[in-house]
Order: sequence, then C-alpha cells, then structure tokens
Amino acid sequence: MSLLRVDASIQGDRSASGALADLVLDEFTAARPEVPVVRRHLGQDPLPATTWAAAISGGFTAEGDRTPAQREALATAEQIATELRQATSAVLALPLYNFGVSQHAKTWLDLALAGAPQGTPLLEGTPTVLVTTRGGAYGPGTPREGWDHNIDYLRRILADIWGADLTVVEREFTLVGVNPALDEFAEVASMMRKAAESAAAQAGAALAARYAA
Repeated sequence: MSLLRVDASIQGDRSASGALADLVLDEFTAARPEVPVVRRHLGQDPLPATTWAAAISGGFTAEGDRTPAQREALATAEQIATELRQATSAVLALPLYNFGVSQHAKTWLDLALAGAPQGTPLLEGTPTVLVTTRGGAYGPGTPREGWDHNIDYLRRILADIWGADLTVVEREFTLVGVNPALDEFAEVASMMRKAAESAAAQAGAALAARYAA
C-alpha cells in the first residue's frame, strides 16, 4: 500500500503544479498518515534522455549481449513501471511546457512503457490525481484554443492505456503576475487559482476516502 507522487516542474519552490499537488497530499496524509508516499521528482532529478533509447535497444538484444548502458536502462525502466504497478493511489503533477508534455515527463512515460510488456495497464483501477497547470489560457474562444497538446495525451496514456481511475485538477493563467502582458487578467486568474486549490483539496480527501471504502 503506497501513494506514488511524481512531479515534473522545473520551477522549484515557485511551482504552481507542485503547490496544487501539495494540497492534494496534505488532505490525503491528514486522513491516512499510515500510507507511505513514494516520490519521484523528474524536474529536480531528471532521467537521462538517452535512457529510453538504451532500454528499447536493450529489449531487442539478447540478455548476454546487452551493454552495461542497456542493462542499466532496462533496470530503470522496470523500476519505474514497478513503482506505478505497486501504487495504490497516485498524484502526478505534470505541467504543460511549450504547448505539450515536458521532456522530463515524456522520458518518464516512455521508460514506464518500456519497463513492462506492451499494453500493460500499469495503473489499472488505481485512483490517480493528475495535476496540470498552464501559464496561459487555452479554453474555447481564446487565441490559443487547441494549442494544449498536454492534457489529451496524458489522458490517453494514464486512463486509456494504463487504466487509471483518473481525476484531473487543472489551473490556467499561472503566468499572470509574472508576465506583465497578462496583468489585465489578474481577476480571472485569481478565480482560477482558487477553484483549482479547492479542487485539489477535494481530490486529496477523495483519495483518502477510497482507502476507507
């Protein structure tokens, strides 16, 4: 029994996705302090981009012929897949960067897929909270509607392939107050932040309640 928390922000203490994930975890651990938390921070301790290629090539190489790099990459991939399979709940803080999934998160996702037989539902039935944040706004009617290539991709992997019981907590306009060009949206950004914080707290409480069910 464990909760897996994965972060991918490069913003350190200023991370908007990390702050929301903290709220989820605070609610969860307050109710279920006995559940251990397994942590992986892809932004602070990134996986080497070359690891995935080594894992893939190693998978097509006879065990006795694998290079040390291939063996290490396959072990990393298997470890990541095992973390997901063993989790009884998960909180994944994966922000949008440059209109898509960050390179850190993509490497982690690719390695998880390489670390188990193709199509393995690594999170089958696992209550999972996906926290995702966006610096701008991408909703219907906005100038960048359709530019968010992050959330749909993550839903396909987490829910459709891995079988997660998925809850999504989203916050937009995180760059309001940082980028002066967005100052006119301060009020709507504040409302979005409060709504996301409320949703994060509710998601954490709901995760905890699943253990008691």
